[in-house]
Amino acid sequence: MSAEVLIARGRAVSAPRALLRLFGSETGLTFRRPRNIAMLAVLAAVPVLIGVVLRTFGGPGEDEGAPAIFTQVTGNGLFLTFAALSVLVQLMLPVTVAVVAGDSVAGEAGAGTLRYLLTAPAGRTRLLAVKYANAVAFCLAAVTAVALSALLTGLVLFPAGPITLLSGATVPLLDGLLRIGLVVLYVTAGMAALAALALALSTLTEVAVGAIATTVVLVIVAQVLGVIPQLSELRPYLLTHWWNGFDGVLRDPVAAGDMGQGLLVFAAYTVICGSFAWARFTGKDVTC
Repeated sequence: MSAEVLIARGRAVSAPRALLRLFGSETGLTFRRPRNIAMLAVLAAVPVLIGVVLRTFGGPGEDEGAPAIFTQVTGNGLFLTFAALSVLVQLMLPVTVAVVAGDSVAGEAGAGTLRYLLTAPAGRTRLLAVKYANAVAFCLAAVTAVALSALLTGLVLFPAGPITLLSGATVPLLDGLLRIGLVVLYVTAGMAALAALALALSTLTEVAVGAIATTVVLVIVAQVLGVIPQLSELRPYLLTHWWNGFDGVLRDPVAAGDMGQGLLVFAAYTVICGSFAWARFTGKDVTC
């Protein structure tokens, strides 16, 4: 066997390892950064605050116009997970994701470290893929932190048992826990789509604050457009419209059609924004 073949095989084997090392380094930096740790802590504290308020003052009644999820919390602590995510998915979770994903490329360029990263054998495409995978990992961590905090708080402050779904059917406790897992995955997919948008914006600038702020502004604008009755036909195309679609798991059978449509929208945003980020990043002239 020729030396050239051996070298080629060695490179083929070492490339995945190098990619894994790069991903490990990226996630290590992300999850060790005090700013990101503080954001995760704040997200985890919100369900505790909601639970304490509901425990102290009692749950809202249906005649008070409260969402159906909130009226169920005091009767079953598992509903605190759904209630907390329905609140945080509106702004706090998107802001947290925007900070991490928006800083991924622009932050490196602004600090002058992007040029050195590009000298690694991974190449621009793989580096961008690692940046996005890191953002998705953070999305999963953020949503999981909220879910675990809400679940533990709900079990401590409220009774737990079989869940009476919004459709009226009652399912066992284990089934309820599995549905919480589905909610975590669904919300993570929605935040991953937002991360792709923030990553695309991050490739357009060397100022991370600009990419982060633009992402947050776009989220707010989409939410405003979604509540205008005259623009109701636009809602199915808005990313924010589908973030609360996880309430489909609170019906029997699960509203797989509606949730599936939401996942398709998330996938479309991810592909479009990811393609834009790739086209921009692979052709970008890095000078700092």
